[in-house]
Amino acid sequence: MPPKKAAAAEKKVLLGRPSNNLKIGIVGLPNVGKSSFFNVLSDTDLGKAANFPYATINPEEARIPVPDTRFEWLCDLYKPASRVPAFLTCIDIAGLTAGASTGAGLGNSFLSHVRAVDGIFQVVRAFDDAEVIHVEGDVDPLRDMEIIQTELRLKDIEWVEKHLDGLKRTGRSLGNNSLADKAKKEEIGTVEKVLKTLTVDNKDVRKGEWTNKEIEVVNSLTLLTAKPITYLVNLSEKDYIRKKNKWLAKIKGWIDVHNPGDPLIPFSVALEERLAQLPEDERAEAQKEPGAQSALGKITQAGYSSLDLIRYFTCGPDEVRAWTIRKGTKAPQAGRSDFENKFVCGEIMTYEDLKEHGSETAVKAAGKLRQQGKPYEMIDGDIAYWKSG
Repeated sequence: MPPKKAAAAEKKVLLGRPSNNLKIGIVGLPNVGKSSFFNVLSDTDLGKAANFPYATINPEEARIPVPDTRFEWLCDLYKPASRVPAFLTCIDIAGLTAGASTGAGLGNSFLSHVRAVDGIFQVVRAFDDAEVIHVEGDVDPLRDMEIIQTELRLKDIEWVEKHLDGLKRTGRSLGNNSLADKAKKEEIGTVEKVLKTLTVDNKDVRKGEWTNKEIEVVNSLTLLTAKPITYLVNLSEKDYIRKKNKWLAKIKGWIDVHNPGDPLIPFSVALEERLAQLPEDERAEAQKEPGAQSALGKITQAGYSSLDLIRYFTCGPDEVRAWTIRKGTKAPQAGRSDFENKFVCGEIMTYEDLKEHGSETAVKAAGKLRQQGKPYEMIDGDIAYWKSG
C-alpha cells in the first residue's frame, strides 16, 4: 500500500487588511523630519515642513514609484508607448506627542489617521540642531520610540477593552450547541488573548503568536500595534556619510528588545534634500562620493515589502505595467476590479525565463509558457497575459 501523502501545510493568513491597495503612514514626534522626508520621497512640497509641532494636520498622500530593475529591463525590451511602474502609497501624518492616546495635542485625530493606514514608517530623530526645536526639549531617540510605542499600545488597550466589554455583554446568553454561539465564544477568547498580549506580555500585537482563525479576529479590530513598522533613523548628513552616530547601536538594541525583527534604515533628510535640488546628472555624480548614496529607493522597497506586497507585469508595445498585489493573491483577483467575474485563464511566464530566452517566442518554444486557471497563486515577477470573457 503506497504511503499516505503528507497533509499540505495550512497557508498562513496575513495580518492586516486583505487588499491590494495598501498605504503606509509616516509617523513620529513633531520636528523629527517627517514632512521633509515626505517631500523628498514624493518630490513635492505637499508636507508642511515647519519648525513647530503640528505643522501637518491633515495627512498628505502621494504615490511613490518603487524602483525595480526588472521593470526597466522589460521597458527596454518592449519599448512601450506607456510605462506604469509599481507604486507605494505614502501618507504624511501629524506629529504624535506623549498623551496622544488620551487626546493630548492632536492625539485623537493623529491616531485615527494611523488606524487608516496599513503600515508605518517611524521616523526617529538622531541629529542635533539648535535651530530645530524638539518637542521634548532634547534629542533622545530611545525616549521618543518609547513614547510612540506606549501611545499606540494604550490606544489599542482602550479599544480592545471596549470591544471585549461589548462582546461579553452580548455573550451572557450564549449556549454550547449552535455553531454561531461557539464561534462567538472563540472570538471572545481571541480578544482576551489580544488584551493579554498588550498588557501582561507587554508586546505589540504583530509580535504575538496567532492561528489563522485568530488572525481573522485580530484583523477585524484594525489595531495600531498590528501594523508593520520600519524604523527610519534620521541622521545629520555628516553622520550618515561617515556611518557613525552615537545613537545607532542603542536604537538597534531597543528594537531587538522591544520589537525584534523590525527593520531599521539609517538615512539623512539633509542629504536627501541637497540631492533633490541638483539636476539629475549632478545628482548621480554627487552619489558617487563615498557614503553619499540616497536611501530613498531602499526605504520605498522596505515599506512595500513590509506590507507583504509583490508585483507582476503585463507587457506589450502599448504598455508595460507593474501591478501591485498582496502575497497569496489568486489570478482572478490580480487584475482590475471588474476583471474577476470575466476571468478565463492566464498565460504566465517568469521574468527570469524571459530574460534567459530573450523573447516571448523563445520562452514558448522552450515550453516555459504556462496556462493557469482560477486557483493559481501569483508569484512575484510573473509576466501575465490574461484571457477574459
